[in-house]
Amino acid sequence: MTEIDQPKIEESLDPPDWATLHSTAHQIIDDAISHVRDVRDRPLLQDMPTAVRDAYAAPLPLGSTALDDVYAELKSNLLPYPMGNIHPRFWMWYMGSGSFSGALGEFLAAIDGSNLGGGNFAGALMDGQVTNWLKKMMGFPETASGTLVSGGSMANIVGLTVARNALAGIDVRSEGVAAIKQPLSYYASDQAHSCHQKAVELLGLGNKALRRVPSDSDLCMNLAELRRRIDEDRDAGRRPACVIATAGTVNTGAIDDLKAIRQLCDAEGLWLHVDGCIGALMTIAPENRHLVDGIEYADSLALDPHKWLHAPFEAGCAIIKDAALHRDAFAVHPEYLEEKPRGIAAAEYLQDYNLQTSRGFRALKIWMTLKEHGVEKFGRLIDQNIAQARYLTEMVNEDAELELAAPTTVNIVCFRYKPAELADDALETLNTEIMIRLQESGTAAVSDTTVKGRHCLRAAICNHRTRLSDLELLLREVKAVGLEVLENG
Repeated sequence: MTEIDQPKIEESLDPPDWATLHSTAHQIIDDAISHVRDVRDRPLLQDMPTAVRDAYAAPLPLGSTALDDVYAELKSNLLPYPMGNIHPRFWMWYMGSGSFSGALGEFLAAIDGSNLGGGNFAGALMDGQVTNWLKKMMGFPETASGTLVSGGSMANIVGLTVARNALAGIDVRSEGVAAIKQPLSYYASDQAHSCHQKAVELLGLGNKALRRVPSDSDLCMNLAELRRRIDEDRDAGRRPACVIATAGTVNTGAIDDLKAIRQLCDAEGLWLHVDGCIGALMTIAPENRHLVDGIEYADSLALDPHKWLHAPFEAGCAIIKDAALHRDAFAVHPEYLEEKPRGIAAAEYLQDYNLQTSRGFRALKIWMTLKEHGVEKFGRLIDQNIAQARYLTEMVNEDAELELAAPTTVNIVCFRYKPAELADDALETLNTEIMIRLQESGTAAVSDTTVKGRHCLRAAICNHRTRLSDLELLLREVKAVGLEVLENG
């Protein structure tokens, strides 16, 4: 053989010693169990030393490092410094608190290694099963379609894309948005999530296409104002296309009148999209499902299993009532992705229903948590969070030094510390400092927002580990920290 023909050493990423890997993996699992089991005993957040921060500026590793040493670095520099959302006193940004079975599902999905773009294998069947379960939970017909995506923003983009293509009056995929003869209008309350602005911009419609409808005193979409804007747009030569109703606003949890908006959409020939990323899953909550009556009548719906189903991030879902319209908006089959009568490609491609050809195996973690706990338990946990929010609201209302800033509809409580007659700017400075100090001390995490021009603290209780005593502690600490800020600055 010539030198060029000489066989080379063939390498792999598999370990040379599986027994050592077995030991390390067991240690990781043991530490993971302790990390979740003992979460209440740790501060929600702790300061990250300079040495730890500097470790994240280390150069690209060119050579290998023993896995034990790699894990030791993570154990020192990562695990002690999480965002904190699995902690029982995390009520900041609206997100679930995870579950151990969901984490195991994420691990097994990675071990399985399947690309859920589609095909004829078990993971693809499970993906379809989970979306069918979610459709059932939402009250959608079996003929509807669904797709698992990264989260609520992408789920909303999927639904609004199908709406655009269905109402454009042209073949948008072929001709492009520039060929739309009448500019399209989408309508959402002034309390709608910011992802809808990103969506209309991404869809080529422009931010001006998103018509913000004022909310009423309950922070729900004002239907009289909605009708007025629809009439104005028609008179101006625009084409009203889609109403984005919200089942749980991110600021306060307000729920638009879904039944009334459905009737208006029917009368006006509009698509009804529901952003249910906060509250759609109340459909499974026995005491509160009535709050989202009518959600099953949506043409499209976005929801988030990584919130009230506590699937590990990331897990969103878009459901479209007309499966053919859904598929028409995304399906494309180049020669390298043709379906075959047998083998791995002998099935519909799941990527025909969203933007991703490469898709993670999100279904497994949702499947495992639903199978372990059952839908009924998740429904009870949702009712539990809503009851906790009402308890917190009662405590705020009964305390002269605290003030409710917005009605509590479901599980989001907006309030502020107001010990005296201070100007609004002074109250904002005071409450912002309270919020930051609570986070820095590791006591609790709430966020802040502005509702109808009034700044406030915001506790979003989407946490299966929260107890009433945690909420009592929150208010005690808000007042104690607030008094300290007033006295000492």
